[in-house]
Amino acid sequence: MIIAIDGPSGSGKSTLGRMLARALKLLYIDTGSMYRAVALAVINAQVDPSDKGAVTALADRIEIDLEGDPETLSVLLNGRDITDQIRTESVTDMSSIVSTIPGVRRAMVERQRAMSKRGAVLNGRDIGSVVFPDADVKFFLTAAPEERAERRYKEEHMTAASTTTYAETLADMNERDRRDSTRVDSPLKIAYNAIVIDSTGKSIEQVFEEMLERINHG
Repeated sequence: MIIAIDGPSGSGKSTLGRMLARALKLLYIDTGSMYRAVALAVINAQVDPSDKGAVTALADRIEIDLEGDPETLSVLLNGRDITDQIRTESVTDMSSIVSTIPGVRRAMVERQRAMSKRGAVLNGRDIGSVVFPDADVKFFLTAAPEERAERRYKEEHMTAASTTTYAETLADMNERDRRDSTRVDSPLKIAYNAIVIDSTGKSIEQVFEEMLERINHG
């Protein structure tokens, strides 16, 4: 079974993807972490992100692995655990740049399809529309920008010594939404026959139950 979860930043994709993967005993693939791994590789190699050919060549060359269960998923870059390193603000910023490069997206899509051969829950921005257009179940999660920014702001301040204000987080999110939805290659959009769930004002548990019900009862 392939379950695709798409949606903008802060819509709850990662948390709900992990919960579903655990409940359904499926592999969990956080595609955002894969793009973050590419971003970290670009920073470490001091590659100019505007040089799309160089960034694509790097993305093709590096090894990215996901290990562990959904709750303790480790991200490995060339065999080294980078799980904590990819959550910094500099990697987040670089990730939103490199993920718009068509060659990088093609390289990651190839890996995501290979990883999912035995079934998986995948979350991202183009899973249902590009990576797995024939997924068994497709979800598109969304929420009001202010609520998504609030979630991201809290998350960043819990996991890192972040100095970003809520207003900056909201501005960054709006800019990322704009970039994701207007890029030429694999823009963020609601996939054909996707189940749209607006989580504004809902708890994670409520959304999880709704998703599980949709999966179990078609």
